[in-house]
Amino acid sequence: MANHSRQDAKLTVYGRKTRKCTVPVNEQGKYLKVSQYYGENVYNYHLSKSLSLEDKETLKQVIEGKKTINRELATKVANSVLEWAIAKGATHFCHWFQPLTGASAEKHDAFLSFDGDRPIEALSASQLMQGEPDASSFPNGGSRATFEARGYTTWDLTSPLFIQESSNGKTLVIPTAFVSYHGDALDTKTPLLRSDLKINEVMMKFCNLIGMKDVNRVYTTCGAEQEYFLIDKAFYFGRQDLVMTGRALMGSLTSRNQQLEDHYFGMIEERVLAYMAEVEIELYKMGIPAKTRHNEVAPGQFEMAPIFKDANVAADNNQIVMTVLRNVALKHDFVCLLHEKPFSGVNGSGKHLNWSMSTDTGINFLEPGHDPHENYRFLAVVATVVEAVYRHADTIRAGIASHGNDHRLGANEAPPSIMSVFLGETLTKIFESMVSGGKYVHSARQILDLGARQLADLMKDNTDRNRTSPFAFTGNKFEFRACGSSASIGYPLSILNAAIADIFDETNKILETEIAAGKSSDDALVAVVMKFYGNAQRIVFNGDGYSQDWVKEAEKRGLGNLRTTPEAISVLKDAKKTNFLMRTGVFKESEIMTRHNVMLERYIKCRDIELKTLRAMVSQQVLPAAVAYKAQLSEGVKRLKDAGIDSSLEIDLLKDLAVLSKALYEETNIMANIINELHHKGDEEAMAKNIASDLMPRSVKIAQICNQIEEIIPDNQWPLPKFYDMLFIR
Repeated sequence: MANHSRQDAKLTVYGRKTRKCTVPVNEQGKYLKVSQYYGENVYNYHLSKSLSLEDKETLKQVIEGKKTINRELATKVANSVLEWAIAKGATHFCHWFQPLTGASAEKHDAFLSFDGDRPIEALSASQLMQGEPDASSFPNGGSRATFEARGYTTWDLTSPLFIQESSNGKTLVIPTAFVSYHGDALDTKTPLLRSDLKINEVMMKFCNLIGMKDVNRVYTTCGAEQEYFLIDKAFYFGRQDLVMTGRALMGSLTSRNQQLEDHYFGMIEERVLAYMAEVEIELYKMGIPAKTRHNEVAPGQFEMAPIFKDANVAADNNQIVMTVLRNVALKHDFVCLLHEKPFSGVNGSGKHLNWSMSTDTGINFLEPGHDPHENYRFLAVVATVVEAVYRHADTIRAGIASHGNDHRLGANEAPPSIMSVFLGETLTKIFESMVSGGKYVHSARQILDLGARQLADLMKDNTDRNRTSPFAFTGNKFEFRACGSSASIGYPLSILNAAIADIFDETNKILETEIAAGKSSDDALVAVVMKFYGNAQRIVFNGDGYSQDWVKEAEKRGLGNLRTTPEAISVLKDAKKTNFLMRTGVFKESEIMTRHNVMLERYIKCRDIELKTLRAMVSQQVLPAAVAYKAQLSEGVKRLKDAGIDSSLEIDLLKDLAVLSKALYEETNIMANIINELHHKGDEEAMAKNIASDLMPRSVKIAQICNQIEEIIPDNQWPLPKFYDMLFIR
């Protein structure tokens, strides 16, 4: 019996037309250059006609953290923002924040107010600066009782206000932090802002010690590459697992998938390119500098990457990017999947965090220059970062833990769960020669001879790139490659910043001691390199992080390997490993425990949803399809026997299907019983560990049986959209 819903979905997809997006034009109908409409939906106080030059200068100092905003200036800014937003067509405003769900949240309020009986538009200073959302329904990790509902959102002046457009209206979006009634951070933004303040504090001292007297501010910068999958929504809504969990819990892999490596950087299909173009237009309007777009490794997988911004704005921008990717996809009859592993057997999706530190004078501390072996400031900064990752590796690993990321880390497609640092051949030789007392012989950069005079000469870089490393130096930045594609980057960034700021406190003490002893700043910087690289060099690994040899070698070196989320987040309960988060002022002790509890609870809930969804699909779709085909085969065997025709093929198929169906039924029931037993125990940590060690391998076994059944049942009788449908039909 044919499965009409799946066949209808395929016919629907075959009939899709490429959507044409609206490209911005001027009054004469001519297309605008990106530079002409970039940031048009972002509030820029410099352009305000209602703010005086003095107001603008004061506001600039407030944003830089040198002053606090007073009520008079806040009122002026609110009036200026209101005037701008209404002129852009906005009717509502919202405080936009990032709770511990990993997503963003907002509640819209109308500008509508009344002056007596006269309706007016209004935005007060209080409405701009502070909101009061109901905090009880957001994750709080047991930090407060459910009935304690009050929370606060407070305007983050360092992140631009912007207009969010929808089909039928526009909303002024005010980026805010989100804290509890008692001032504890219940979001990802607040700790990130604290970490940037600490980075500025320690790096300003570093600058002063080594003679960089013209620097007034140091900040971290970030560019978050975003990977994602696109599938047609007709297939998406035919898969209960994708809707409920974001990933396919079963599915037989197609014979050709990514092994020919032909999708990576391949020609972008027209329908996908139209989607990408509309995404970029929406992002450009909101001042988000999307720079690159391309096909990724797996079929149906793509990537976009922005230009660097300061870390806090970059984190906000990435939350907007994920929202825009999802929303625009629906307009093109796609669904954008941000799960780290939507399809088993092909590469999952990550989010590479390109991280560096810069000064307000334009200096990048991770720029090696032409002679890195003589750039002692650069070498000291790199050595300090390496020490930070070495000393705080387990906590940094906890920062990227999630149920989705567990499917990627160490799966021969993403960095392993072992934290290591890639420096490349040149840098490693420089450091090793310094520590060993040898002499590094600098060689000029090579020109690659390509053997074709028609091609321009290429200068060989000092360092290669290593896609198997979780934390790799890539020319003038570190690339933290282990973050999951659906994650909020604010959390891992705040931990990374705290780790680096913590070690820079020690760097500054070494510099003070050495300089007080009469050493030059260069000699003092060399002392930093000698101490930290000499201590942390065991975490430096330039080889293949995917290999089992590295797993064994890392164990010999004493490096941690926290394979699953329950293992990783248990680190947050170890005060010896997390005290640097409190020492730097990035997290309070209560906030660390809140995050442990929230991450633990989220892991259990997400896995519970997955396992129950898997059970439902087996009971309602896979087994009925198997039973129906068994009946069909049985009837066929009977007819063949009655006709005196050999039925051994049909009997073999029937036997195979019977064995698989019974095994599937039994395994699913065992899984369901284990789930029920775990829920009755009530110990969340034990439950999470049992899920990771027992139930997840069992769910994989169930999925494999389902896949075997799928391969037996005729294509037109299989009830679920297949991997072929979802990955290849667009």
